[in-house]
Amino acid sequence: MIDIVITIIGTQKDEKGEESRIECTTKGRYYERNNIRYIVYKDREVSGLEDVTTMLKVYDRHVVLVRSGSIDHKQEFLLGEKSYSMYHTPYGTMQMSILTNSLKMALASTTGTVAIEYELEINGQWQSANTLSISIQEESISGH
Repeated sequence: MIDIVITIIGTQKDEKGEESRIECTTKGRYYERNNIRYIVYKDREVSGLEDVTTMLKVYDRHVVLVRSGSIDHKQEFLLGEKSYSMYHTPYGTMQMSILTNSLKMALASTTGTVAIEYELEINGQWQSANTLSISIQEESISGH
């Protein structure tokens, strides 16, 4: 495993066209196994979710996001396709669906980006148009 610095930028635009944006930088781990690239980080530093670990599994043609801990969720991003999942929280479970409109992956070893544009539905109701941009780079030992 390699220590990395991850920059995450997420935007969400609701049905009124109002947009919100979060941006944060956190430390995580990167490794490759069986031609799958893994990016792993603790979510509390990113979104305030306590005891949640997020893992991005980057394949050649799709990305799988897995959250575990106080939230249990697995979501697949497949270009042009709708995927369904259950989002389990301490407060209840919701059905989510994601329609992936754009999926760009440019990872070269321990540097690069994953950019996803998608539409989110919760319990069958359209919620928002979203973007998720994740950039990684190997953590510098010298601190530069």
